Amino acid sequence: MPQFEKSLLWFRRDLRVFDHAALHHALKASKQVFCVFVFDTDILQPLLDAGLSADRRVEFIHASIVELDSELRKLGGGLIVRHGAARHEIPALAAQLGVDAVFTNHDYEPQATQRDAEVANALAADGRQWRSFKDQVIFERDEILTLANQPFSVFTPYKNAWMKRLAAADGAFFLQPYPIEKYASQLAPSPTSPTSPADAIPSLAALGFETTNLLDLKITPGMSGAASLLEDFMPRIGQYGQARDFPAIKGPSYLSVHLRFGTISIRTLARMAYQTLHQGSAASGAAVWLSELTWRDFYFMILHHHPHVAQRAFKPDYDAIQWESGAHAESLFQAWCDGRTGYPLVDAAMLQLNQSGYMHNRLRMVVASFLMKDLGIDWRWGEQYFAAKLNDFDLAANNGGWQWAASSGCDAQPYFRIFNPTTQSEKFDADGKFIRRYLPQLAGLTGKHIHAPWLAPLDELEKAGIKLGKNYPLPLVQHDEARKLTLQRYAVVKKVTDE
Repeated sequence: MPQFEKSLLWFRRDLRVFDHAALHHALKASKQVFCVFVFDTDILQPLLDAGLSADRRVEFIHASIVELDSELRKLGGGLIVRHGAARHEIPALAAQLGVDAVFTNHDYEPQATQRDAEVANALAADGRQWRSFKDQVIFERDEILTLANQPFSVFTPYKNAWMKRLAAADGAFFLQPYPIEKYASQLAPSPTSPTSPADAIPSLAALGFETTNLLDLKITPGMSGAASLLEDFMPRIGQYGQARDFPAIKGPSYLSVHLRFGTISIRTLARMAYQTLHQGSAASGAAVWLSELTWRDFYFMILHHHPHVAQRAFKPDYDAIQWESGAHAESLFQAWCDGRTGYPLVDAAMLQLNQSGYMHNRLRMVVASFLMKDLGIDWRWGEQYFAAKLNDFDLAANNGGWQWAASSGCDAQPYFRIFNPTTQSEKFDADGKFIRRYLPQLAGLTGKHIHAPWLAPLDELEKAGIKLGKNYPLPLVQHDEARKLTLQRYAVVKKVTDE
């Protein structure tokens, strides 16, 4: 027998009608389930205040919500959409509908956990229940611990324990989907007219936002966009281990933004990767991809157990580093943001980010290393810039990546490992194809000179129509000299470690 007469399902970063933990449990436990999405002003207003009204993520979410509503209607339900502070809207809607419980999926970010606690308390005060479920990770919080029953802080043993637990159940239990369709009769019809569902969803303009170049970039939001990308990627998964490092070729899955907003489930992706581990030539690529998904769980776990990483270094000693400051630092940082460092691979990567909201993962490591270990800029500046620009921005992964590059995070690269941007360019964009795509002014350079224009002979620069310092900048710093300064800057960490 159903436990509840009426319940409310709150969609957040899980914008799909399949393999959805909270929706599955709500439908099984309730005679009637209403569905809601809130365009949360606590999240959106800071974007508007910062002048980010053309935000691709908001447009992606909006389009995904339109599709979500359509798919819910096909199942006999529909989506209630609100625009306001979710911490107020959810308790108010629960009272208006007279529901017994609100169902949702866990969100692990500090601000989200605070919001959820506030909503749960408000519901409890009204005699309503709060039910939250694991959905966006395979293993969470305390599910993967050391033999001493402590959280891991090094990835490889965490991954080994993660894989061991998965294998113990042959992957079936933890990766199986949550069925929705067979329980769909419990969905409550939307209060709005099914013949004009668009009336129920405020336009982007009504939300204060404007359309972007999302469609020009061929980024298809929603469940259909995710399904299309997965179908395209699976035949390529065998080459993922090698292809993923080269930004000029089609190596990644490009599913990160869909995973971020839950238009596809982590279980679907992990299950397909896990099954491919036993399929001959594709196995090695699938193993690397599954490892990348494991990193995602790892960073969520770190954020849960060590929420201070959102503001400070995971390793406290690294907070003693003295970064560049003042007007000079701000000038260097702005040049990095604008793609004007004089290092072509770094500049091309930043232009890719600025123009598309996407940056290839190899390049994320290169530009992060350059900002901190060539320019001496605090990693938090770069982290916040990525937070504002990345379509797939996720606090846990973004923070983990930046602290890895800064050497201040858990299982981070050693502080003395400093990427040489020219060597990285020669190795991973040898023909300069990626560089030429975003820096057409350098297209006339040949061979190794496209990786280091300042070393090109004057006659070749003239032939290519390049005037260093005018139509392409001279390097902000010399890498060898910057490397020496970085080692001096990080000496404070070495001193503490030695002691």
